[in-house]
Amino acid sequence: MLKLIIGNKAYSSWSLRGWLAVKQSGLPFEEITVPMFDEEWDRRREGDEFAPSGGKVPILWDDQAVIWDSLAIIEWLADKTDRARYWPEDPEARGMAMSMAAEMHSSFANLRRECPMNVRKVFPAKPISESTEAEIRRIMELWAQARACHGSGGPYLFGTFGAADIMFAPVVTRFVTYSIQVPNFAQAYVAAILNHPWLVEWVGAAQEEPWVIENYEQPAT
Repeated sequence: MLKLIIGNKAYSSWSLRGWLAVKQSGLPFEEITVPMFDEEWDRRREGDEFAPSGGKVPILWDDQAVIWDSLAIIEWLADKTDRARYWPEDPEARGMAMSMAAEMHSSFANLRRECPMNVRKVFPAKPISESTEAEIRRIMELWAQARACHGSGGPYLFGTFGAADIMFAPVVTRFVTYSIQVPNFAQAYVAAILNHPWLVEWVGAAQEEPWVIENYEQPAT
């Protein structure tokens, strides 16, 4: 059975991506949640299960194979199951979806820093920096292109739920947490993600976690 090690569901955006990737595979898996930054965090990160990743989550163990980094987990599971579970079959749509997922993986540092994930909170809207505003505009451009060109088959970026949605799901939660307004077409996509049964399951589990990281409990400044 697969074993997935993740951080706090309230705060760990990369863990959410890895968890959604495993859910999308349809394979059974053991889930281990490790509270981040508690008194045991540094000791755990030195253990054998964490060592290959340099102490970062999520980490997927598949027998003796270890895969860390959410995008790598997506690719591993796509190869293990059916790539059509994750990527559009149409070549043009697949190319766009892969590019968007990769851009999400490597970009938007200002949004990540200024608006850390916290699915248990909804803060009143506040001004955000121009650099973060620019990144949000870029995300809106990407979503609009995907929906206009390849989204006719359903409510997600490329119609059906897939890897691109997995990568952008934590962005959706950030928009809600920080009361960031988005255009009408994006509101529909945000609602589709938030109402996905797996997101409902994740957010519900986050509400039950006992751990609190104070740095993530403050609104954007």
